[in-house]
Amino acid sequence: MVKEFLAHQYWALILGGSNGLGLATARKLAQHGMHICIVHRDPRVEMDRINQDFDAIRANGVELLSFNADALQTEKRNDILLALKAAIGTEGRIRTLVHSIAKGNLKAMHHSENAILSADDFRITLDSMAISLYDWAQALVQQGLFAADARILSFTSEGSSRAWAHYGAVAAAKAALEAITRNMALEFAPLGIRANCIQAGVTDTRSLQAIPGSEALIAYTKQRNPFHRLTSPEDVANAVYLLCKDEAAWINGAVIPVNGGEHIS
Repeated sequence: MVKEFLAHQYWALILGGSNGLGLATARKLAQHGMHICIVHRDPRVEMDRINQDFDAIRANGVELLSFNADALQTEKRNDILLALKAAIGTEGRIRTLVHSIAKGNLKAMHHSENAILSADDFRITLDSMAISLYDWAQALVQQGLFAADARILSFTSEGSSRAWAHYGAVAAAKAALEAITRNMALEFAPLGIRANCIQAGVTDTRSLQAIPGSEALIAYTKQRNPFHRLTSPEDVANAVYLLCKDEAAWINGAVIPVNGGEHIS
């Protein structure tokens, strides 16, 4: 496999990279020679599996830094960037910032028995799944860590424009994520930064399994999708890789469906 990124000493900083879309993205970019820094938040009981996954990524001949820390805390972010800056050295730069944080509230707006979605639930979800992207991007800009041609990528869903039960807070966050990305695409362009959202199709991840009624959504998607299957994390990782290539430099400010045509039917 061609490791086209290795000679440039490019790095990918992945927020939420220990499973699902983020982990698949780390694997794919490492296969093509990009060094990886992963920020994740996981319990100790999962660390054996996670460390095995990280070691497999290192086997591609790249460096991998990992931080099991709360990506939303300013102090933690500053500490991570300090360590990352030291690891990158004078030659390396961040080619890609990938936002894959999935920390959202899935309460209903109306329910006769269970707790209902609150304003605080909205705020926490928006901070985690939208505003945190801007916080990290701005910190990288201020530290001068982005490459001259850099990419900011995040994962959105059809829920940003469609109503699903229990998805109100996450839907608001996805819509905000897209809006923030559009403005970064405009205002960071003079810095050589391209910002885009990938609208992933329904993917069988922990995040999907946490949505009440996800089984019905999976069954419906398999009927609706032209290829009659769900999107895989690898499908999305392949799209991230393509958007990191030099040839994708003129794609900016877009919401790109990566779903096999799921959105057209």
